[in-house]
Amino acid sequence: MRTTVGWGADGPAAVLRRVPVERRDLRPDDLAVRVDYCGVCHTDLHAVHAHSGGTTLVPGHEFTGVVTEVGPEVTRFAVGDPVGVGNIVDSCGECAMCRADQENFCHTFPTLTYGGTDRHDGSATLGGYSREYIVRDGFAYPLPAGLDPAAAAPLLCAGITVWEPLRALGVGPGSRVAVAGLGGLGHLAVRFAVALGADTTVISRSADKADDARRLGAHDLIDSTDPDRLAAARDRFDVVIDTISAPHDLGPYLRLVAMDGTLSQVGYLGEVTIETMDLLAGRKRLSSAGSGGRAATAAMLDFCAEHGVTADIELLPSARVNEAFDRLQRNDVRYRFVLDLSDLS
Repeated sequence: MRTTVGWGADGPAAVLRRVPVERRDLRPDDLAVRVDYCGVCHTDLHAVHAHSGGTTLVPGHEFTGVVTEVGPEVTRFAVGDPVGVGNIVDSCGECAMCRADQENFCHTFPTLTYGGTDRHDGSATLGGYSREYIVRDGFAYPLPAGLDPAAAAPLLCAGITVWEPLRALGVGPGSRVAVAGLGGLGHLAVRFAVALGADTTVISRSADKADDARRLGAHDLIDSTDPDRLAAARDRFDVVIDTISAPHDLGPYLRLVAMDGTLSQVGYLGEVTIETMDLLAGRKRLSSAGSGGRAATAAMLDFCAEHGVTADIELLPSARVNEAFDRLQRNDVRYRFVLDLSDLS
């Protein structure tokens, strides 16, 4: 074993504190990565609040860094290479989903970057709020030249979460896309939809985000608290990407979907209730997505480098992680916190 340092929580709603983090010695197909930048995801906040204690939880599953060591079987990476790592670090590699390059839907469940169980030794995985991470080479991604590593970190979770449904639903030139919610997921969904050539609209209860929506490339903003605007946009969009993280009524968003269109719900992961008539009237579809497989993640990063897509971030020293959590809970960020882990050196 080898020891690094990171930020961990010992129980629910605990303050994250600086802790030693044990990492495995490199296996033949492993990389050691010096973690430079790690995004702060709503999932991290929920995981800490739900943590029952007994063990230390180290969050963080969207990070970029530099390879510092490689196992003897690694050929895709060399020491000094810039890389990114997302929220999946292993899968069975054998099921139908893995064979279809959809490791995110692995039938035996993918190994998560933190809060998961290592498939070889049964240990709990500890995340990227740390100065070093050990990862299988197949689940690390070359970071294309030209992408700012801090602003690229959120692409490895927030980015792939919205890229997956946009690509699966065939969004491209001529598509009419609406993005509900303009937060960490939503602002990247807007950037992707615009770069893919879609006519893109933001739906938000915050009308004061209109300037931000235009800056991101959106063509319109619909105030979701204005019933007249919602009524006027009925049946207008081929795809609605719903990134709202809190429980909410899906009906108003389904009514915005055009005939044979799709509402893709990627923000809230709990139970939802819908009226069948909201689907029936227009043969509408309700779908969801989660993360992405290795091929899709690599393609997304290449697309981002080609089109200059990165996240809007607020970069904080990692010692201010508890401030980031507090502000994230109050929705006081536009649009993604990223921790600079260099202060753990």
